[in-house]
Amino acid sequence: MKLRKLELKDAPFMEEGMKDEKVNCFFRFEADKITKQSVIGFITDNQNIGNSYHFAIADDNDMYLGTVSLKNVDLVSKNGEYAISLRSCAQGIGAGRFATNEILKFAFENLKLERVYLNVLTENKHAIHFYKKFGFIYEGEFYHHVSIKGELKSLKWFRMMKCE
Repeated sequence: MKLRKLELKDAPFMEEGMKDEKVNCFFRFEADKITKQSVIGFITDNQNIGNSYHFAIADDNDMYLGTVSLKNVDLVSKNGEYAISLRSCAQGIGAGRFATNEILKFAFENLKLERVYLNVLTENKHAIHFYKKFGFIYEGEFYHHVSIKGELKSLKWFRMMKCE
């Protein structure tokens, strides 16, 4: 597996993953509004510019498996927000562990960050189990913090420090 720049050839697989109910049930955006054009726009407009870095997770045949990101990077405060989304076919094969390892290496070694944080819907038990097992530290919960389809949902916050 490898991380690489997102490419236009990834668009159909990204769109497929975002429309997959097993994947999008924990998204904060409306999956039915995703189009091929919006995915292409994301790929072309978000190529590691500004304070966000998005990478394709690809297998040994260069097949797109998902996206891993560092968003809201603050080089002064030395922190950034982790995010990952895997296609169904990439779950349970080690892609998440590989990508998380690589993006943390990028954060701590290349960008010289001290802290990477993430938030996850409280009901996303599978992701929470993964983050804890990986070594992210639970910091707290924001109750009724985001509205999804008209319902207020809570977020759990986790962190990983360079020294950890």
